[in-house]
Amino acid sequence: MTSPTRASRRSFVVASVGAALALGAGGAAHARGRSPFGRYGSPSSRLDERTLYVHPGGLGDHSTVQAAVTAASGTGHTLVVAPGTYRETVAVSSARTELTLLGASEDARDVVIVYDNANGTQKPDGSGPYGTTGSATTTVQADGFTARDITFANDWLRADHPEITGTQAVAIKVQGDRSAFLHCRFLGHQDTLYADSIALTAFARQYFAHCYVEGDVDFVFGRATAVFEHCHFRTLERTDLAGAPYGFVFAPSTAVANPRGYLVTDSRVTSEAPDAYYKLARPWVPGSDPTARPMLTVRETRLGAGIDAVEPYTNMSAGYPWQSQRFAEYRNSGPGAEITVPANRPQLTRAEAAWHTRRTYLGDWAPWSREGC
Repeated sequence: MTSPTRASRRSFVVASVGAALALGAGGAAHARGRSPFGRYGSPSSRLDERTLYVHPGGLGDHSTVQAAVTAASGTGHTLVVAPGTYRETVAVSSARTELTLLGASEDARDVVIVYDNANGTQKPDGSGPYGTTGSATTTVQADGFTARDITFANDWLRADHPEITGTQAVAIKVQGDRSAFLHCRFLGHQDTLYADSIALTAFARQYFAHCYVEGDVDFVFGRATAVFEHCHFRTLERTDLAGAPYGFVFAPSTAVANPRGYLVTDSRVTSEAPDAYYKLARPWVPGSDPTARPMLTVRETRLGAGIDAVEPYTNMSAGYPWQSQRFAEYRNSGPGAEITVPANRPQLTRAEAAWHTRRTYLGDWAPWSREGC
């Protein structure tokens, strides 16, 4: 019997296929003259010469997102993506700066980029498994990347592959500076959203506004300087474990020299799982950077009952206790934010909180000033 969780992980694909059919070639909407590219023009009426159109049924310049990315050489291109499920991997190289992806319907549920590689999935050429980084459905290395109204997903499921122990399955890995995601969705289980940088010495700035992220183990992780504003984080039910904890929302790996890690503000954390079955965070000190000092600030955010209020933080490794890292909270609410053991809930003072804002984290880059943010 298919579990409710497993069914829900496939449902987004079904929904997006329906949207694609409604707007695709031969669909009723298209027959009435409606463009599958919404208000963003069309191949016959481009916004400008650097705008390309993607449509799964052949009504655009390209039928896959990767083909459009490859064609968008240089800087400053916009890709308008029609509703549909794009089952492919996508890589945006560092040379393709200032690239923008727009979901044509302006509803992220309609435009889904999805694949199903995991850390332990063997490569077709027999050279070994993909690893965590290689499992990413979408990889963005370019600076100045923007996505709006897009779903990035990895629908690999543990239940389908009991032989694989490397269960990390990344929906998107973001490494570029000034990367903005507006009204986007990130779907996966373990390691859904990898907010990282291109190198240990690069302090990449990233901004996520009005986004939805779901998963179970460390599903927002990496070393970027990342601001999450007005976002919804959803922890998933698990039928493969008998008890708590089911997982961890955040696993930052901030470099010790970086004064800014992850900032979560004016957001919410909800859960499909039983009360107190999830930890808010644990610090990740990777083997590639044993001096990392993970940093996470969660402020003015509602923490649902799924978060363990008594012990919201835990260690990933005994050698790097969470108490030695840079974890803090400020004016959170909800049952998961209740302070029952003060030593386990480090709180900022009002004066300290003034240094933990989107402006202090992102400096001279203000992506929230864009339309619709």
